[in-house]
Amino acid sequence: MNLSKDVPPAGTLRDWIDKRADGDGTAFIFPEGEESLGWAELRDTAARIAAALTAQGIAHGESVAIMMPNGRAAVECLFGTLYGGFRATMINLVAGHEAISYALEHSECRVAFVGEGQVLLFEQASEGRIKRLDPGETASTSLHDVVPGDHALLMYTSGTTGRPKGVVHTQSSLLAGGWTTAIAHALSSQDRGFCVLPICHINGLCVTVMGALVSGGSLAMCPKFSASRFWESAGRAKATWFSVVPTIISHLLHSDVNPDAETKARLRFGRSASSPLSPDVQTAFETRFGVPVIETMGLTETAAQILSNPLPPGIRKIGSPGIAYGNEVSILSPEFATMPAEQEGEVAVRGPNVMLEYLKNPDATRDTFTPDGWLRTGDLGRMDEDGFLYITGRLKELIIKGGENIAPREIDEALYSHPDVIEAAAFSCPCDSYGERIEAAVKIDEKSSLSEAELLAICVKKLGKFKCPDHIYFMDELPKGPSGKIQRRLLSEMALA
Repeated sequence: MNLSKDVPPAGTLRDWIDKRADGDGTAFIFPEGEESLGWAELRDTAARIAAALTAQGIAHGESVAIMMPNGRAAVECLFGTLYGGFRATMINLVAGHEAISYALEHSECRVAFVGEGQVLLFEQASEGRIKRLDPGETASTSLHDVVPGDHALLMYTSGTTGRPKGVVHTQSSLLAGGWTTAIAHALSSQDRGFCVLPICHINGLCVTVMGALVSGGSLAMCPKFSASRFWESAGRAKATWFSVVPTIISHLLHSDVNPDAETKARLRFGRSASSPLSPDVQTAFETRFGVPVIETMGLTETAAQILSNPLPPGIRKIGSPGIAYGNEVSILSPEFATMPAEQEGEVAVRGPNVMLEYLKNPDATRDTFTPDGWLRTGDLGRMDEDGFLYITGRLKELIIKGGENIAPREIDEALYSHPDVIEAAAFSCPCDSYGERIEAAVKIDEKSSLSEAELLAICVKKLGKFKCPDHIYFMDELPKGPSGKIQRRLLSEMALA
């Protein structure tokens, strides 16, 4: 199964798992202690788990909840569910009791794979309605037939507005999610990714896990991110690339730990996604560590990646998440007409990696797609003459002060321009005079003496008084979602509390 840059992967996940098992290659390693997995062993384990699920009467395409932290067991249960033709329903472990309970109920799952550390939370959220499975069970039975259009993944959005929506991906769109990563980053069987993001999130699952399956390479997986152990674990794993989020890049930049020369020489690139990367942070990271950072963009609804900057020595445009790979990206007017270069509009995507639907939510599904099949992202952006996209805001996050639209990212980047700022986010609060006022929150280096007045002066200089925050909060940690993306809505709620 050779990869084409123009044609997405054919077949099913079962086909690709079987193909990878033909050789004796390594599939997953776990730098923090668990035994590694070869593709052949993973295929055999996946087939056993699939048979056990089938024998228990789980229907073709039915949800099977997976509520486990990163690790060998989670990988085996994920691949077993996919191999059997079931719908892997990934439960966000840090979503909270209410969101987890909703996902378990809404997905209509009857069974779940649950990690030892998540048993109490699972029992409270499921209220005894769902059976906890033993991944070691065996059975002898014929598996369900699987075709490319079958449901394969159900992942719930973070629910920043209203109830979380259940994003449904098929066997083929999940494979396409790994393919867009593989072709953008020229992944091969010689590459080994480094995963510190949770695989209950689309970035960890599609970019790294599916990227390894489609490319035929391997993946090193850690339970979670640790700034003090990141470089050591990447070196021990012999990783050639890693995928993280901007907050992780900033934390690595502000840590005292450096990679050794061998690790730096082996790493082809690091990849950033899930939210915009500050140009100042990117430049400082590359200057210090000598590892190029490839900024990208993706969504849960697109099985992760839609855009990427080219690899060196190709042209990268700092501040842009890049150009389209494996799908089409366009800028649309409110009437869904394609906007010319440099004109702002809504970012839209069309391609084989786009979701099938929002589960049991036809209204939201209809509203998300244009009549000619473009998926509306809710992001505002413009595209230059070379096809590089620039995000200018988020439709639901725009601050409207005195009738003027202000993108929070403008203020974020002004704050990140100070080298002591580790995390930053601007947000809105109600205001009697202007409708909305601007506030912001930052986390700074623990050794810094940086003051609010200094940061406000930077904002005034870079943005002008009108766009400057009225107040900047200093926090030990800014609230984040499962991908590491800072949650502006929660900051607004905290400021008003």
